[in-house]
Amino acid sequence: MTSSKLILVTGPIGYIGGRLIPRLLEAGFRVRVLARDPSRLQGRPWLHQVEIVPGDVTRPDSLAAAMRGVSAAYYLIHSMAAGHGYHNIDLASARNFAAAAKIAAVEHIIYVGGLADSRAKLAMHLHSRIATGQALREAGLPVTEFRAGVIAGPGSVSFEMIRFIAEQFPLMLGPSWLNHRSQPIATTDIIAYLLAALVTPACRDQIIELGCETSRSYIEIMTEYAQIRGLKRQTLLLPFIPPLFMAFFIDKLTLVEFSYALPLVEGLQNDSLVLEPTARNLFPFIEPLDYAEAVRRTLADLDPRRVERIWLDWGRAHVRLRHEGFLVDYCETAAQSLEALRAAKPPLVTGWETVEEAPGSLLLLQARGNLPGSLWLERRAAPVGKTSTTLFFAPKGLRGFLYSVFLRFWYNTFVT
Repeated sequence: MTSSKLILVTGPIGYIGGRLIPRLLEAGFRVRVLARDPSRLQGRPWLHQVEIVPGDVTRPDSLAAAMRGVSAAYYLIHSMAAGHGYHNIDLASARNFAAAAKIAAVEHIIYVGGLADSRAKLAMHLHSRIATGQALREAGLPVTEFRAGVIAGPGSVSFEMIRFIAEQFPLMLGPSWLNHRSQPIATTDIIAYLLAALVTPACRDQIIELGCETSRSYIEIMTEYAQIRGLKRQTLLLPFIPPLFMAFFIDKLTLVEFSYALPLVEGLQNDSLVLEPTARNLFPFIEPLDYAEAVRRTLADLDPRRVERIWLDWGRAHVRLRHEGFLVDYCETAAQSLEALRAAKPPLVTGWETVEEAPGSLLLLQARGNLPGSLWLERRAAPVGKTSTTLFFAPKGLRGFLYSVFLRFWYNTFVT
């Protein structure tokens, strides 16, 4: 698949956008990126291979330059982080985008929304995603609307919420509506569909529901992750746990912030099922992975060399975050010699194995020992002539998260 066509991607710092852009480049497309704050793209490896245009879908006057000469445009934006009233922002933004695309004679808009039965009473999050698709169609341009539920892959907000809950809690407590069902879709599959839409004219003006073959309840999705991970888990579902209560604890115990957690939790009160076989009819060459296989591949890829380093966009010298299954500590002020770095051993670590080394620019060490998880330590030449030391720890189970408390104390004391 090669082409000289110019493709516009919105939401480049988002989960799907950040993974779609390198695949578009590999396929030979020219890529333009619409970014509200281009400075937040500085850590992306594809930065110098794309054209970046500043713009904001909430400001119609900022969109004309981004649309000029574009063949197809991906709309990968939502406003959940805005909190109350995000539904209205979503609708206005979609109308602004579609109107600007119409003026610029863009041929095709491709959008990813939420998977749910639009005839049912929907949570606001799902209603907003479906209404956004309708708003994009109002301008009269061909729109391909993909609808997806849980996206199973490292870094997906819904998957990381599942991962961190299943890892930390031997007893998974939740509301009875976790018995609603979903058909997760692997990240690699949704990217494959998005790429195929560019060269499949029959998918224009279609709503395409995406998911694996077998449906599962949301609680089964969590327990199956735990089983594949080798963790014993019990579940207890209660009829009266308010979404606000669940969202609060998800905010505190996972990487998902409250503004995202609340609409996602409310969305669990609806089934997220594929009701029409449109995807199979239009794209018979794509065979979606089963959820269990998507989990296995995600766990097999727990390697810092495969992590999207979003913290490099933030311009901060010290960052601590939970990301793609890892607890990450990044610091630009570390200055120990390589010998001292290899000699520094946290609790339970018996030694370091050199995984990758490039003199003067990179040293990646993996810990040996009976650890409740996987631990790496990386020394890398950072921007502006600095050196960074990054700890990557993928905790396994509650014991791993308890160990991480001591690990971070060691890192702050002996490494930074």
